[in-house]
Amino acid sequence: MRKLFHYPLCALSRSVRFTLSEKRLDFEAIHENPWDPSEELLEHSIFGTVPALIDISGTSITGCNAIIEYLDEVYTDISLIGAEPIDRAESRRIVDWFEFTFYADVYKPIITEKILKRFMKNIDRSSDPAVIRLASGKLTTHMEYISWIVDRRTWLAGRDFSIADICAASFISVLDYLGVISWQKFEEAKEWYAKIKSRPGFRGILKDNLPQIPPSSDYANLDF
Repeated sequence: MRKLFHYPLCALSRSVRFTLSEKRLDFEAIHENPWDPSEELLEHSIFGTVPALIDISGTSITGCNAIIEYLDEVYTDISLIGAEPIDRAESRRIVDWFEFTFYADVYKPIITEKILKRFMKNIDRSSDPAVIRLASGKLTTHMEYISWIVDRRTWLAGRDFSIADICAASFISVLDYLGVISWQKFEEAKEWYAKIKSRPGFRGILKDNLPQIPPSSDYANLDF
């Protein structure tokens, strides 16, 4: 059985979980806390970072993009990167947007304030409203761009569902879990995300529920 070391509210971990499910590959999900990695994780991920995958062959791969590219090259029945070079380029462009710009503008500050501070030592663990307001303002710009794209395309990178949708939905889903997205402001993006929530490969992610950080009321609701 494959093993995936992950943290449920880690967008990169969710991207790999979503990819594995879309490719219909069975795996055992092993919960790791990024601030306190297990010895088993450290055997495969030198810095204790997630996600980390051990494939059925015993091959271990770390890093979200490395894992997804590996899975797409080894398990070719379902392709998620794109059939043509221009499709692959656009998929990767959108992945870069979320993993770098969206991450810095929105994801990192909100996750730090709402999740990571709870587990940090020797700091003020209360969230900073000013940081959240600034990130929320930038979130609006990103959501408007998502709406603009999906108003012109079937999926984010074009006609076909791809790693672009997987990556974007994984980041968006963590913020949705925390209840920080006002979906009524972004109707086109909401329609796209509703399609994501209806996919069988996303069902496991919608079941996430951490006792110390419960999900927002509509997180798992398909008709939100």
